Amino acid sequence: MNPVAALARSRNVPRAAAGSLLVALAATAFTSVRVDVPDFRYLVDFSVPVAAVAPVAYAVVLGTTVHSPMADLEHTAAQPMGAYRRVHLVALTLLAVVLSALPMAAGLPFEVFAASARNAAGYLGLAVISARLFGSGLAWLLPLGTFGPTLLLGVGEDNVPEWWAWSIETASRPSALLIAAVLWLTALVLPPGPPRAEDRAEA
Repeated sequence: MNPVAALARSRNVPRAAAGSLLVALAATAFTSVRVDVPDFRYLVDFSVPVAAVAPVAYAVVLGTTVHSPMADLEHTAAQPMGAYRRVHLVALTLLAVVLSALPMAAGLPFEVFAASARNAAGYLGLAVISARLFGSGLAWLLPLGTFGPTLLLGVGEDNVPEWWAWSIETASRPSALLIAAVLWLTALVLPPGPPRAEDRAEA
């Protein structure tokens, strides 16, 4: 079997891709809906399109494929797995970007797609970083852990997103693109640690 296909099957990529497709179809159905940002500090009137929020779900669902049922074997494999992990991340990112483009069929403006694609890359990077730091079972921790504070604290009193709330910025904001790119590139080059107890294959 092709090693790339074997890696994808062992990590349930087809199942995760199907789940992400359902999220993308829902985002397409609700293209015109916007999510209000309920900032706790100030009275603000700020919202983001649901298509720009969907990448958080892509990262959480696709992040489950970072888990390997054969972590011990991969860690001691004669052939380095680093290249396969990088290909895996690139493939997940391309899939998330394609899914982010689906709402364009329902009239989503290109600038919102660009923000959605940026968020997909940034949150997938966070998912991989989270898996490296806390174990693959917690790949969802950083994407959800950063998105919550973004919604609750990410807008200033001038009704403009804070500098760190990159995922609710418009596509035209260079700093938001830079943060997302740094997160994704960090995930791409971050070396894997030794398999944790929760990542080990069952005997």
